[in-house]
Amino acid sequence: MNADERLRRNLRDALHPGPDLPGPALRHRIMADVSARLHRQRAPRAYLRRRTWVPALTVLVALAVGAGPLIAQQALAAGRVEFLGQVEFLSSQAQPAAEYRAMTEKVLAGFNGTPDFNSQPTAAQDVARIGYEQSLGRSTVDLVALTQSDMLTLQASGALEDLTPLLRRLQQDRRFPQALLDNGRFGTDKQYFIPWLQATYMLVVNRKALPYLPPGADVNHLSYDQLIAWGQSIEAATGQKLIGLPADLNGPRGGLLHRFLQGYAYPSFTGTTLTGFRSPEAVQMWQMLRRLWSVTNPLSTTYRTMQDPLTTGEVWIAWDHQARLGMTLADDKHYLAVPAPTGPAGLGYMSAVVGLAIPKEAPNHRGAEALIDWLTGPKRQAAASASLSFLPVVQGVALTGAPAGGSRVTSIYQSDRAGVESVPPAGLGKSADDFTGVYQDTFARIVLHGEDISTVLSEEAVHLQRLVDGERARCWAPDPSNGEPCQIR
Repeated sequence: MNADERLRRNLRDALHPGPDLPGPALRHRIMADVSARLHRQRAPRAYLRRRTWVPALTVLVALAVGAGPLIAQQALAAGRVEFLGQVEFLSSQAQPAAEYRAMTEKVLAGFNGTPDFNSQPTAAQDVARIGYEQSLGRSTVDLVALTQSDMLTLQASGALEDLTPLLRRLQQDRRFPQALLDNGRFGTDKQYFIPWLQATYMLVVNRKALPYLPPGADVNHLSYDQLIAWGQSIEAATGQKLIGLPADLNGPRGGLLHRFLQGYAYPSFTGTTLTGFRSPEAVQMWQMLRRLWSVTNPLSTTYRTMQDPLTTGEVWIAWDHQARLGMTLADDKHYLAVPAPTGPAGLGYMSAVVGLAIPKEAPNHRGAEALIDWLTGPKRQAAASASLSFLPVVQGVALTGAPAGGSRVTSIYQSDRAGVESVPPAGLGKSADDFTGVYQDTFARIVLHGEDISTVLSEEAVHLQRLVDGERARCWAPDPSNGEPCQIR
């Protein structure tokens, strides 16, 4: 990102702190002017070359305005047939620094336009921003990448364009799995998002740990009790707790422990993700988690991702999202990717499909469609797969390195007869971050602070139910939906 792009983003973020802060009318007037000017094709002003700093808003706006045309002129000078302009691209994916660099330097590189890629807000903040701008009748966002679950709120509020004509053009030279296309229709006859990437979560094992595997245990079909026994065996031999979890509990930017609870532990013990939150089976699950924590590296409360603790040897066995394990997944000489354990109710696992959608009133609709075409082409799918460690959605894309390991684990999940598939919480909109916080608080109270399990679950269930009711969120897989807000039993 060059200096002009950084300045423009800083100005935009300063003027868009969120719908709850004062001054929306002023913020809208300024951003509307910036947005309109950014898409005019005019020669760059001379003062852009001087960049004399003046601490006045008018000068900041002028500098931001100049960046888009300057880049456009450079692209045309390089001999490109058509410059597709600035594309404001929000994404809930590629938030860690390494993933962000891979996205900007490898996946988006070469696009015949200027994608302004921003992955720092959370999905809930992205949804809130788009909804707020829609209420004003103007959008500053051209393209958004979110999971199917997060897209649901935008689709339900009428914030997304119908991409059916675009899909028909794309299908002329690439094939998408029908199930993923169906996800993007939300039960309608319109295509609201185009599939882009898919992923799951898994265990990665340092091969040094394999000699301590409990007798009779199959590393590809572990139970939670066997995982705990494995950790105990390693600790007895080495004197160290070498299991790791991404248990940084500092909100939505912390580790993904909440996904472990929602998509792995709860489905494996209760067969549900939300409705059985305070069930007797859930109590049994939390008892297991206490035993697992007793052989887990206590530094796990500082881990946002598990790749570094694995490569430094702080842990030998770790669970995380496949995109946050890329370096270890690519090194099959030293590491082995295996499925998460199975519980009494089956093999719980979570599948996440990331789609690309265009908000209504997008300033650069044509550029957004072109970027979707670019990102879903076989070459870009391969680049995203290799760089971000996600799995491609377009059929026929060859997998090597980290994605190959992730694909093997995905195949085990999908072929297991005891599999209990879940998806990320859906339809929670702006409340998604608060929903995450309840799971983090529950873990802290029960596992870290030793509070009574049943009492904590009863109290935290009230908070979850209030959030679900407030957003009128229906149940999501594996919990069956009856069309009403999901209810905790």
